[in-house]
Amino acid sequence: MSGSDIPAVSPASRRENAVDHGVSDTFASVRPVVGLTTYLQRAQTGVWDVRASFLPAVYLEGVTRAGGIATLLPPQPVDDAIVGRVLDGLDGLVVTGGRDVDPASYGQVPHQKTDEPARDRDAWEFALVRGALSRGMPLLGICRGAQVLNVALGGTLHQHLPDVVGHYQHQLGNAVFNTSSITTVPGTRVAALIGESTDAQCYHHQAIAELGTGLIASAWDPDGVIEAVELAPGASVATGETAGAEFVVAVQWHPEERLDDLRLFAGVVHAAADFATERIR
Repeated sequence: MSGSDIPAVSPASRRENAVDHGVSDTFASVRPVVGLTTYLQRAQTGVWDVRASFLPAVYLEGVTRAGGIATLLPPQPVDDAIVGRVLDGLDGLVVTGGRDVDPASYGQVPHQKTDEPARDRDAWEFALVRGALSRGMPLLGICRGAQVLNVALGGTLHQHLPDVVGHYQHQLGNAVFNTSSITTVPGTRVAALIGESTDAQCYHHQAIAELGTGLIASAWDPDGVIEAVELAPGASVATGETAGAEFVVAVQWHPEERLDDLRLFAGVVHAAADFATERIR
């Protein structure tokens, strides 16, 4: 999570930024609607101190600068019919960062450093992920979002990375992001999007352990931590169906903290535009 302020960007410079990073300024038929999951917890603004749904603006900027239309998806009571109605209005899904996933959802007891779970958000995002996969809808997971995708497909998590790697460099604390060197796996979609390596903004004390059904690791850091996953082409996923989505990518780092590099957001927005075009034909 970050409350970073984003400076005003003129339409001309927005177009220039997009072109520089491989983002088309026009969509031939539709501009895609991309849903982003949100927090639902106590927040303060002005004189108010209330339970609220919110999301740092940098996530929205990532989608809109890449050419998409951003819409927020706050946690709420969920069943298949509700998820279906929500996804009917979307062309792509971004599962965002936030609190640790409930360890009970992957068969573990909580570590003493694991957050108090937000079970309403967990249930909401698991349902959205499974619904999106069953439709072949493009999906991008960010930090917690990568963990949600992995657990939704039957994977597990390392609950506290310092116990595994012996240091705290993945999450320095006090909302200070650290820069990690990420190496991608040749031939993966992540490698095609960002190249052989990148410097990424990280803030996570948990990480993927056992991979979920159909997922492959597509990037690692020097400590051997999985930093990105994606759905293998034609994979049979834990929803009981063969996934039709060509774009299911999740990263452990925070691309929204580097809006000078829109490649991951461009990837999901372009895939969402293709999905929308096919749906209305």
